[in-house]
Order: sequence, then C-alpha cells, then structure tokens
Amino acid sequence: MSGLFGSQSNTASQANTLGDLSKDVALNQPPSDSVSDLSFSPRSEHLAVASWDNKVRIYEITQNGGSEGKAVIDHEGPVLSCHWSSDGKQVVGAGADKAARLLDLGAGAAVSQQVAAHDQPIRAVRFFDAPNSNAQMLVTGSWDKTIKYWDLRSSTAVATVQCQERVYTLDVQKNLLVVGTADRYINVVNLNEPTKFYKTLQSPLKWQTRVVSCFPDASGFAVGSIEGRCAIQYVEDKDASSNFSFKCHRDPPSNNMTNVYSVNAISFHPVHGTFSTAGSDGTFHFWDGVAKHRLKGYPTVGGTISATAFNNTGGIFAYAVSYDWSKGYAANTPQYPNKIMMHPVTPEECKPRPSVKKR
Repeated sequence: MSGLFGSQSNTASQANTLGDLSKDVALNQPPSDSVSDLSFSPRSEHLAVASWDNKVRIYEITQNGGSEGKAVIDHEGPVLSCHWSSDGKQVVGAGADKAARLLDLGAGAAVSQQVAAHDQPIRAVRFFDAPNSNAQMLVTGSWDKTIKYWDLRSSTAVATVQCQERVYTLDVQKNLLVVGTADRYINVVNLNEPTKFYKTLQSPLKWQTRVVSCFPDASGFAVGSIEGRCAIQYVEDKDASSNFSFKCHRDPPSNNMTNVYSVNAISFHPVHGTFSTAGSDGTFHFWDGVAKHRLKGYPTVGGTISATAFNNTGGIFAYAVSYDWSKGYAANTPQYPNKIMMHPVTPEECKPRPSVKKR
C-alpha cells in the first residue's frame, strides 16, 4: 500500500484522528541518559526501563499516574534491552557489556545475577516459555551474529544459532521468534524447533531494519525501518496476500524533498491487536493493521521517541522521549529532553474499526 493509510482529504476526518497528549503524565526520576527499551510486567503495574546510564530501573505505576522506583539492575555498559518473565517475577537486562543480567523479584533478591554472555554486545533479550514445558528460558541476540538460548539453571547456553549478520532486533510471542539482522535479513523460528530457521526472508522494506514486533496471536509480525516505513508480514504463505507495507513518520513533501525518519518502536495492544509506531520525528500513531487505516496520530512530543510499551491491560501507553542518535553525536546536547511519558489509552483510540470497502 503506497500512501500513508488513514490519510484523508477532508479536515473534519483529520481532526477526528488527531490524538490528545494533554493528560500524559511524566515518570518520576527517569534515567540520567537515553532510554533504549521499555517493558511492562504482564502481571502488575510495573515498568522496566533500560538506559544508556548502565542500568535497568523498575518502577511501580500507581493509580493516579504516579510512579516510584522499586529496584535497579546494574550493568557495566549501556543497557540496550529489557524484558519481564511471563509470571512477572523476573526482569532481565542485556547490553553493551556483552552480558544479560537477571533480577528475581519473586525471591526478593536485591542483587542481579549474570545469566548470559556473548562475544559482542547483546542487542536484544526476551523471556519465553519453553514449548512442552513450564520452564522459562531466555533468548539473546548479539552483534556477534548469533542468537543463544539459555536455561536459567545453567551458566552455559543450551544452544547457539548462527545468523547471517549482526542481530539488531528480535521478538517472541508464543512459539514464534522473529530475528532481524543487518543486511535486512529476517529469520523466523518456530520455538518447537529452536535451532532451525523455519523461514528466512529479506525485509520487504528497502532500508535497514530497526525493529520487529510479533502479533499477539503469533500469526505474523511487523517490521519498522530507518526510512519511515512499516511492513505487516504473515508467517504462513497462505496468508501472504494480507502482507503490505506503508509509509509513516515522514514530513509532507516540500520542493520535491521528503524528510523521512526512523521507525524506532512498534508495540501491539494486548487486547485489541491494533498497534503503535513511534519514530525519530517525535510522533507516535495508533494503527488498525487489518482494516489498513490509522486510528490516531499524535502531535510531536518535542524529541525523538526511542521506545514504547503498552501495559498488560492496554490502558497505559508508555513512550520514552530521548535521543536516539539519528542525527549523530552533535545533536546530543545537554538540553535534549530525556523523559518517559504515560499516555492514558481510551478505547476509541485503539479499538479496531469496521473496514470501509472502496467501490
């Protein structure tokens, strides 16, 4: 689909899709450096925040939008990824110190333990429930061009899988693992056979992959690139007719030039299956991928958006406003905003709408 779906000609419709940021609340005591990842607990109102100041912070979000720091995982370098276990008792962080570190909140632990290691920085980490067992396992993806699987009871990897290139992003949902690497490779893994690529494809987007995010039902995934595009891809060939890509996070053309921005984060609503995109242009949007239209677009938040997450009920959308290095080191000034905002989500913002068929 070539155009920005949801773009309408009349101003009334445009006004109808414009979102409101006035009720968004800032997180108390955010990290002191850029935020790289956000992850909500699947069981409670706790938010994990990974940042370039070598920490994963865990906050409790209260009813009135307040927030309080509860725990910290210390790393020896910038943290690039964080994730919660499905029971909400453990948090893992991974990053430039080539290690993944876990904090067991269920055990009341105050100090984290190292649970994974790579030869190069770890770009992404996810918990998953091992198929045919109740065991929680980890998968890590690194710039050393491998993904590794970890049983938390062992200090060595259960298995290592070689990828074509450096791992830039990965995501897990049920038995689906999707890994995006440099050179636009995307590897699809069925976790029933974790050491084999079920399918390998080149990204349908022409530029570098920034993020992959699995559908809640694990039937497919979304891909975001540095060039202001998003693609919706189904795993099975029988559903391939539903694959499409669209433009987003780009300025209106001016003098035959269009400014395009990186899509930094894609988050799926846990209830409705609709999704958000957020980018270096400082905006986020909610989309209905089935009906192929935009539900809401929001005004710029005054800085690039580096990470996003919905809470477990879908009632809170968290987004980090912090520098993402999209304009190099010179733009990273002390004045650049560094904050995490909580957006209260109303049903009309993210509920799917009936598809309007054009004649």
